[in-house]
Amino acid sequence: MPEGDTVWRAARGLHTALAGAELTRTDFRVPRFATTDLSGRSVEEVVSRGKHLLIRVAPGPGEGEGWSIHSHLKMEGLWHVYGRGERWRRPAFKARAVLETADKQAVGFELGILRVFPRSGEEEAVGYLGPDLLGPDWDAAEALRRLASVPERPLGLALLDQRNLAGIGNVYRCELCFLAGIHPLTPIQDVPDLERIVDLSKRLLEANKARSRRITTGLAGRDPLWVYNREKRGCLRCGTKVVHELVGDTELELRDLYYCPHCQPALG
Repeated sequence: MPEGDTVWRAARGLHTALAGAELTRTDFRVPRFATTDLSGRSVEEVVSRGKHLLIRVAPGPGEGEGWSIHSHLKMEGLWHVYGRGERWRRPAFKARAVLETADKQAVGFELGILRVFPRSGEEEAVGYLGPDLLGPDWDAAEALRRLASVPERPLGLALLDQRNLAGIGNVYRCELCFLAGIHPLTPIQDVPDLERIVDLSKRLLEANKARSRRITTGLAGRDPLWVYNREKRGCLRCGTKVVHELVGDTELELRDLYYCPHCQPALG
């Protein structure tokens, strides 16, 4: 499941492959951008912003500003880098973007969002995001302020809101609540040490950003997670049956929530 660490690694791999190279061909396989052609322009950099990815392309002749290729992996998306002529490891019909240079192909498969716009459009696309846990602009105090601004909101919902702090997905929100010993439906105003949770969020993503497998337990073997997706195996710490619920701000935003009722008792 792509979260901030996954997107950070994807951006790093794409930057290594594309930065400084001229695009010889671009193929955007979504109707709105099907005729957009950025060939002849060079890639300046690839960066992540929370769970969003931005490929920044230099302006062409006579263009006043550069371009941004904006993608979001959602649940199934991923980017692959291939040598020219190398066989793709995913079916071609799942490709949504193909960027070619003289010796590389970057292919985005099953991208949940794919847009191409002038660089000035980045503010509208990602400007609403809170401080990026893996970004150079990380601001713990601002993240804490945003979380605390709606004191009655449950912690488990506030952590998923990318307007508060950018990069936490469903796995991390469940594991963070467990590590803090907090029931995920506890209102923010009743969380005893919110600053510690913000700090732990940063440390967890930093620890995992270069790993191919996400680990919150310190155990790289069979049990890398404490409660997430463990409703049939029990809490890794105490063995209590893990509760699995669907929780969201609205019916359309329901997400899987896992917690241990023993290690994370509800208030009252």
